[in-house]
Formats: sequence, C-alpha cells, structure tokens
Amino acid sequence: MLRTHTCGELRTSHAGQAVTLCGWAHSVRDHGGLVFITLRDRYGFTQVVVEPGASQSAAECARGIHRESVLRIRGTVSQRPEGTWNNTIATGQVEVIAGDIEIMSDAAPILPVEVSDDKLANEEARLRYRYIDLRRHSLQANMHARHRAALAVRNWLEKQDFIEIQTPLFVRSTPEGARDFVVPSRNFPGMFYALPQSPQLYKQLLMIAGFDRYFQLAPCFRDEDQRADRQLVHTQIDLEMSFCDEEDVFTIVEGIISAAFKAVNGVEVKGPFPRLSYDEAMERFGSDKPDLRFGLEMRDLTDLVSESEFGIFREVCASGGRVRGLAATGCAHFSRKETDELADIAKIYKAKGIITLKIEEGQVRGSVAKYLSEDAQRGIVKRLQAVDGDLVIITADDPEVSAVSLGQVRRFLGRKLGLIREGDYKLLWVTEFPLFEWNPDENRWEAKHHIFTQPREQDLPILESDPAAVKGRLYDLVLNGVEMGSGSIRINNPELQKRVMNIVGTTTEDAERKFGFLLHAYEYGGPVHGGFAIGFDRLIAVILGLENLRDVIAFPQNAAGVSLVDDCPNEIDLKQWQELHIRPAESVVPRSGSR
Repeated sequence: MLRTHTCGELRTSHAGQAVTLCGWAHSVRDHGGLVFITLRDRYGFTQVVVEPGASQSAAECARGIHRESVLRIRGTVSQRPEGTWNNTIATGQVEVIAGDIEIMSDAAPILPVEVSDDKLANEEARLRYRYIDLRRHSLQANMHARHRAALAVRNWLEKQDFIEIQTPLFVRSTPEGARDFVVPSRNFPGMFYALPQSPQLYKQLLMIAGFDRYFQLAPCFRDEDQRADRQLVHTQIDLEMSFCDEEDVFTIVEGIISAAFKAVNGVEVKGPFPRLSYDEAMERFGSDKPDLRFGLEMRDLTDLVSESEFGIFREVCASGGRVRGLAATGCAHFSRKETDELADIAKIYKAKGIITLKIEEGQVRGSVAKYLSEDAQRGIVKRLQAVDGDLVIITADDPEVSAVSLGQVRRFLGRKLGLIREGDYKLLWVTEFPLFEWNPDENRWEAKHHIFTQPREQDLPILESDPAAVKGRLYDLVLNGVEMGSGSIRINNPELQKRVMNIVGTTTEDAERKFGFLLHAYEYGGPVHGGFAIGFDRLIAVILGLENLRDVIAFPQNAAGVSLVDDCPNEIDLKQWQELHIRPAESVVPRSGSR
C-alpha cells in the first residue's frame, strides 16, 4: 500500500512513529512559513504541519498546493500541546510533522462545488459534479449507513434460511402501473426486452421451483415522473416465502427493519408492530399510511348532524356522504388567515372546504354553531374529546373525499403545531386493503396492488357480484407516515387467478400473452406463498431523517430524470439505430457516426 495509516487512524499512541498518509487537501493554511494542511480521506482528517525548517521540496510543495489535490505525505506523528487539541475530530490530539510531500494529482485552483456541508451549491451543480459532492462528510456518512444496513439485512435473512437469488434484468414487457423501460433487440428485429419494475413474477416462479425462502436487494426500473421520493431506478429488499401466512411475513419483515435501524443509527426497534385495517386507518387518520407520532384523530360525526338545520350537513348525509371532524388542541386562537390555509389544503384533495368551530368557556362558537342543536354540539365535543381552547375542524363530502382531505389537514397540523418529535419512529402494519379500485376514466376495475393478490376467503362468494367490497390479503408497512413497502399472500390457484383477471378486464388471450408462463407454471404444483418488498432507498432516508432520496443514492437522476454526472440519456450514433433495426422519428436527428 502507498500509505501506512488512514487519515482517521492516528492517536497519541502513535507519537514518534514515521507514517505515510494519502488523501485530499481539505484545507491549506499558510502562516508565514508555517503551513497547516488538513488531509482528508473517507476515514477522517489529520492535521499535517510543514515547519519552516522542513526540507526545501516539502516547503515549496506546501505553498503551491490547491484544495482537493491528492497528496502523499511522509512524516512523524507528534502529540499536540494540550491547549491546541481539536476535539471535533478523532485525530485531534496529534499532528504529522511533514518530511516529504508528493502531489499525486493536482486539483484545479477553482472548484465547481465546495466539499462542505456548510456551503452547498445548487443541486444541479452538485449532481453534475457528483464525484466531488460525494466527498462531503454527510454524503459519505449516508453511503456508509446504507452499506451497514444492506449488510445487516443480508446477514439477518441468511440466519432465517433465506437464499439470495438474482432474477433477470431483461424480462418480458408486461406494463402494469408505471411504464416499462424497454431495450430493443439487435438479433430479433422489432422485438424488445423490458427492465423489471419488480421481480414479482420471477420470485413466484422461484416458489414453484422449491426455493421456499428467497430474497435479493433488487434494482427496479420504472419510467415515471420524478419527485423527491422517487427515482427512475430504485432498490428494494425483495423477499418471498412458501407455506406461510401474513403473520410469518410480518415476523420476517419486522426483523429486517430492526436489523436496519440498529445498523444505521443504533436505535432498537422491536416488533410486533401495531396493526390497523385499511378501513380503520381511513376512519381514524384519513390515510392508508397514517403518521402515528401525534394524535389529532378523526371521528365520524354523521349521525350527530344528519338532521341539523345546516343545509350542507343535511345534503351530504342524505346523499350518502360523511361528516368527519377532529379537535386541534389549543388552536381556537387561529386567525382567519390560518383557517383559510387549512381550507386550501382540504381543497387540494377535492373537498369543497372546511367548517371550523371554537370551544371557548365551555361553549361551541362559530358561524355554523347556531344551526346545531345543543345535543349535537354536546355530542361533537364529547366525541372529539374537545376542551376549551380547541379548534374543531369538520369536512362534509363524499366518504373518501371527507376522509382524505381531513387527513391531510391533520398531517399539516402535526407539523405546524410541532407535535412530531425528532428521533421518534412509529411503525405499523396496514392490512386488508380493498382488492380492487374503480378507474372512472377507463370505466373499469383495477387491482389495488397487483392482480396476483389473493382475496380473503370469506369474500370469494362476492368476487364477481360486488368487487368493491372484496378485501385482499394485502399489507403495507408504514413508518412515520411513509409507506416503506407492501406485500400480499399470492394466488396459487390458476382458476382463481383467471377470475381476478376477468374482473380487471384481462381476457384469456391477454393473460396468456402477458403472464402465460406464470399461469402454466402453476399447473405443475405451486405452493401457498406470500412476500414483501421494502423500498430500501426510502427506508435509509427515513431512518436518517432525510427528505430527499437523492441523498442516499450515489449517482441519482435530477428532478427531470437526467443523470447530470454523465449527461444521460444521450444520443446514439446512426449506426446503432441501424443495428437495432429502428428508424428514428423525423424530429430526431441521430449522430452520423460511422456508417
């Protein structure tokens, strides 16, 4: 090795030793002949001192060093005087007295981005020069955390008899949900491979093949619009189990989450995690991924106001809608501007607005209060457990709209009122999702998760007659209001699979064309099985308290889906178009290249 120690390794016990360090010049300070160099590598920092009596080559070299140049320094470890210790770094009690300095790679005098968490350039610049940005301590810490979590998850699953198997990256295109990324075949003109949105079909084939406990950290490709918590390529902890039910899957996933938390930040997270049915989550929190770090639970007020003199309440209740409310603790003082802000949030989620009531001196006050009987007022206060100083917020609308819009108001209030404590982690399982959801634009039923999910046994008699009422053996894991992953017990009966496909409009011909290989595999004996997929990037980001997935991915795309560090996507030569038997559109002018 070109070095004897790393920049984070030296201690007072090394004093007097001759050492060789390699790293980047984090800072260079010239104090009139006495030069201080802070040398950095991924292990830490070491202060190097070039004294006035140093060799001429070392002294001359030190004065010409640019920040971020790569150096090799030979010298002797010296203990710093006690009053000059730097307690912010592990090596702060020692320094290296330089005897020889070699500039292995000279950096440009002006850096396009700073290697500093205190002087951040704009994100576009940092992504373009990602190889410099990744030198920042925070990003290096994120990458280390990600590595530790991946290793811990693999080790834990291995102890549970899971085997890691890589599934194909070139698969059959079966567009479901997001668009597929497709790859043209040179050898089969006009035909395409797809990059997998998930390993779903292949892990089910592995169950049929007898690998009863499979997992992998799988790259997944989805051609969808970008945002802070989404990337074109993401990694998921993918697993599947045979001869299991929901409880078995929950136990394994809870072990994975516990291992990841302990590896990343040492936090002990133990199961079993709380559980809520989908219906209960929507009723109490207005969300299928509720944040349990604070209260402000919603309650149904429909029965209390259905016969009130307030026309909106009567009309909504008569048309099958729902009236819901929550008590915002200590918010009776909210100004008109603040309540309008809450109304604007509700309107984003299709509500027509909100109704607010203030609880003051034991009385319900507000423009709507006069239309409510004393019994209704007392009922609202009691059901919402409201007290003096509280603000009652009510939505009245279609059942789903009233729940979701008030749930988003609740979420906003949790942040606005400072009810979320840093370092608080609340995990829960949300179960028994609807198996189907109605797509009004296409006038058809769609699978809530995917079409391979098994319906609850008690719902099989109404599968075709009342799809809206059918619940699936579906489950999501939620952490602090963020969906960490989802899974289900799978259909292993070809006839039941065809029934589900028929409901979502997949004909026998379509099923054969898209999924024939899986359906035929079940004809040769497929075990009962279930699985789960955890968004690994998102999990690490949430554990670290980060808002942006790009902070835990080494080379992410920007908000437009462009990889700035290598200017990708990029054009290809005309020759490549021709080899792939593809003719560019008239608006596309490929590079001529070699013909």
